[in-house]
Amino acid sequence: MKTHLHSLIAFILALAPLSAQEEGFQSLFNGKDLTGWDGNPELWTVEDGTISGRTKGPDQLTYNQFLIWRGGTVKNFEFHAKIRQDGNNSGIQYRSKELPENGQWSVGGYQCDVHPNPPYNGMIYEERARGIVVQNGQSVVADPDGRRWLVAERDPVAVDGTQWHDYTIIAKGNHITHKIDGKVTIEFSDYDEKARSLEGILAFQVHRGPAMEVQIKDVRLKVLPDGGVTPFAKADIPSDAQEVGKPKPKPKAKPAPKAAGKPQAKAMPNQNGKGQAQAAAKAKPKPKRPQEVGPAIGENKATPVDRIKALDGFQVELLYSVPGGEQGSWVALCHDDQGRIYASDQYGDLYRFNPPAPGQALKPADVKKVPINIRAINGMVFAFGALYAGVNDYEQKAQSGLYRITDSDGNDELDKIELLKAFDSKSDHGVHAVMPTPDGKSLYLITGNNAIIDGGPYEGTAKDSPVPKVWGDDHLLPRMPDGRGHNRSVLAPGGIVYRVDPDGKNFEIFASGFRNIYDGGVNRDGELFAYDADMEYDFNTPWYRPTRVVHVVSGAEFGWRNGAGKYPEFYPVSLPAAVNIGPGSPTGAMFGYGAKFPAKYQEAFYAFDWSWGKVYAIHLTRDGASYTGTKEEFLTGAPLPVTDAIIHPKDGAMYFAIGGRRVQSGLYRVTYAGDEDTSPIPAASSEPSSLVQLRHDLEKFHGKADPKAIEAAWPHLDHDDRFVAWAARVAVEHQPVDEWKEKALAETEPGKRIPALMALARVAGVCPSHRPEDFAGADTGLRDRILGSLLELDYAKLGHGERLGFVRTIEIVLHRFGDPEPVLIDAIVAKLDPSYPADSFEENWLLTETLAYLQDPNAAAKGMALIASAESQEPQMEYARSLRFLKTGWTPGLRKQQLNWFLKAANYRGGASFEKFIEFIRNDTLATYTDAEKKEHAELIAKKPERKSAIENLGAIFAGRAPTMWTLEELSAAAETGLKSRDFENGRKMFSAAACYACHRFGNAGGMTGPDLTGAGGRYSPNDFLDQIINPSKVISDQFAPIVVTKNDGTMITGVVVNLSGDNVTLNTDLSDPNQRENVDRKEVKSIELSKVSPMPPMLLAMLKKEEILDLVAYVLSGGDRANEMFAK
Repeated sequence: MKTHLHSLIAFILALAPLSAQEEGFQSLFNGKDLTGWDGNPELWTVEDGTISGRTKGPDQLTYNQFLIWRGGTVKNFEFHAKIRQDGNNSGIQYRSKELPENGQWSVGGYQCDVHPNPPYNGMIYEERARGIVVQNGQSVVADPDGRRWLVAERDPVAVDGTQWHDYTIIAKGNHITHKIDGKVTIEFSDYDEKARSLEGILAFQVHRGPAMEVQIKDVRLKVLPDGGVTPFAKADIPSDAQEVGKPKPKPKAKPAPKAAGKPQAKAMPNQNGKGQAQAAAKAKPKPKRPQEVGPAIGENKATPVDRIKALDGFQVELLYSVPGGEQGSWVALCHDDQGRIYASDQYGDLYRFNPPAPGQALKPADVKKVPINIRAINGMVFAFGALYAGVNDYEQKAQSGLYRITDSDGNDELDKIELLKAFDSKSDHGVHAVMPTPDGKSLYLITGNNAIIDGGPYEGTAKDSPVPKVWGDDHLLPRMPDGRGHNRSVLAPGGIVYRVDPDGKNFEIFASGFRNIYDGGVNRDGELFAYDADMEYDFNTPWYRPTRVVHVVSGAEFGWRNGAGKYPEFYPVSLPAAVNIGPGSPTGAMFGYGAKFPAKYQEAFYAFDWSWGKVYAIHLTRDGASYTGTKEEFLTGAPLPVTDAIIHPKDGAMYFAIGGRRVQSGLYRVTYAGDEDTSPIPAASSEPSSLVQLRHDLEKFHGKADPKAIEAAWPHLDHDDRFVAWAARVAVEHQPVDEWKEKALAETEPGKRIPALMALARVAGVCPSHRPEDFAGADTGLRDRILGSLLELDYAKLGHGERLGFVRTIEIVLHRFGDPEPVLIDAIVAKLDPSYPADSFEENWLLTETLAYLQDPNAAAKGMALIASAESQEPQMEYARSLRFLKTGWTPGLRKQQLNWFLKAANYRGGASFEKFIEFIRNDTLATYTDAEKKEHAELIAKKPERKSAIENLGAIFAGRAPTMWTLEELSAAAETGLKSRDFENGRKMFSAAACYACHRFGNAGGMTGPDLTGAGGRYSPNDFLDQIINPSKVISDQFAPIVVTKNDGTMITGVVVNLSGDNVTLNTDLSDPNQRENVDRKEVKSIELSKVSPMPPMLLAMLKKEEILDLVAYVLSGGDRANEMFAK
């Protein structure tokens, strides 16, 4: 049986393109132990699938020690290892020799240094020999006499060494290259025959001296053909080369040595054929703009149109490849009343040009710099006779903020600059788009969560802002900030949409709680929409929120908080998205009004995803007082870092740019050439529905006190439409609290009492993180009255939404006012505990958090039961997060179950901060253990988890089974009559066991690198669904298709583009693990093609029995609804 299983797993792995080994590489580390390696066991261990080397301090070692690979020697090779280091430096020895005379595990020779100081990181240091040979950023030639000559120099590759980075060593003959994350750190040609080494051992270093830690994984070696030693006669040393270690010579004072024979103009051979000649070329005087701008792909131009796919009938033209050295990388577009287009470099100037005629392209001479002293415009619009610009210069060479730019003398040149409002912005989550409000009287200014208005949102904005200034984190348990430190100190209100008068005098907070919206658009109904960012570090955590299109209404709050504090959509103090998109990096957004497109695409809201290279057409429909919608891929390319777009008023074409973060920029035009009618749609839609009008009427009370507000808003606090109820509650919160406090406490209808008390808690209480220095203390009497009023309600008889509001209000009260007396705490526990656990994840989320905070003695057993019954990692992680501070109710069995869950969770996968979050939860949990518990469970606490891939976990679950080669015909026939009386729980179990959650979203859980399966029952018949699983490569959605990158040296990498920066493109090479990434230098890319092989491995059903497959099919096609008729007995 085991033979069958192992054969199946091996077959699946062989067919899984994203996890396959690159051709020719061998793995030198098995991820489990140090087999094949030799070193001091006091220094070297294997932990969590990584080699770990640690020293304790200056007194531990008298010499540097090494972990030596005993698999042979290395000569010509390419070596890769992912390394992170903290404390003193480490290094990779190669072509080295053992030196037992200096002590056991002592080694000397070439070393790729792993060092916290950038000039030394990735350099060549020759251990116990020549010392520093080549520093990071240098290309050096050593002549036969041992003198070293600097032939080229560039900026050192600078990275945070405490994070994972890919170190590469390529040695061919006497030529050596080091790289970090694909970027060259050094090039060295060694003609010193007495000192050099062409073969030797491989080892890793721990350094004597201060305490240090180095972690190493993904160790791979590829043996290259022998040869490659070239004579010094072929060395290309410029005449002005400087001798390393000597003072810089005066011109012609000491020329570099000439190689014997005829002077050579050849490039020195290296791994990609570029060599020293190109490196020397880079050392020439830099152009006007010092920063490097990398091409979007291998060519020195923008992505060609044959790599861009558009919907049928639409055509894409590449109009202009922006010369990066002169005109930068474009991130914002707009047009003036003459139809001229303005484009802004993210870190530089503003440009103007006329769009070219059909079939024509732009030339650099056509693009004119606007002669004004402004830079880093991230969003702009012509309105009120001026160009309004959102400047976001986090390089801090200019003041970020909102500017007004005008032509003061009527000569058709912008020449007057006014700073209307200054912002402090230290990242690209700063000041972004500007657009007119629908009434034509004001502007919307869109900002990310790192844009801080001068004076802060309290002092720097109008008192009558639509958003009540009562925001807070409102989490009962201590904050769990991002494990990588991202935005740890940034608190509510997060990203803001401001409403600003044309003179910039009145700044209102119109809506808040965003992460990083870059742009938006107003529809024909006068409603604002925006495209907000996800936090990719949070992938596969319960608090991960995908990129999403949101309806930005007056007084809105969308719940961004740092770390694990982000509000889920079910929180009643946060509004939901209109459309959830998935992973991405939102940039431009707009409606298609004015385009010569079919009506459907004139109406569409276009959302631009920079990292995944997609433009979505979002089709919105009215849904009560708001909207819902569907997404459709309008354009896609790889890479296609789309930034902004306009619909041109004269030709009706869409013009869009790619660029940002100094990648190669380009300008494109999209036109429609199909057969559908492109006549303009009406300028205005139909009259607002009664619910929309009701919402608008309530919004009139936002930001001002009005004696009519309470009477108008109160009846709608429990409205079935969430946006109407929101508008009503915000209207109440803006009124003087003494006018409605008693009404809230005495309200008899539960549906109104709960939101009224929530509003009272928000207005009368202050979040501890936002309390002023002169805070006089919480009104504990009011706290007890609010809690008492809530506890009068019969929790068991409340509806689902009312229950969520009930518990959430308790959390807000306890957070803002502090804990009441024990008798009241006991009353809360007595009210909630009988209903715990509940039927929904949402309610259990809130109940677990609240009861654990209140130290309910039953919470341990009930919470661990929820963890055990949850099939996916997200709810398990959420319950574990809430239980981490619970000290009561634990038995030895429950503690053992808890510790075993942490071992299991080590095999869960998520974003870059996922492992840190698990670590935080575990550390907080262990801090609650008594000394007796620590002693009793010492062995389990010390046990290290065994990390496995999703496929390996699948094999472990079904160990002992022989695979069945199911055919579509066989299973489809079984499904025709077999989808009755199915087992819901077994179907849910099979969905988890088959690793479906690794890539697919289903309900509130799962990854997002494959299609969302929540609505699969509306898209697939049983036969079609089975066909997708059995034949995953038959039809691959463009949205999820990986690309195949072929490099100049012939190597191929398969993955999806997830990030770009300068010359690097980052690919996720294993969609079941967001952290499996590889950087590729765009200049080394030969071609990019869509993969014809699905990232989903075939034969995933082979280990399942027929009845299990039918349960799985029923579970998915039912949408996870246990009441579906397929489960009726």
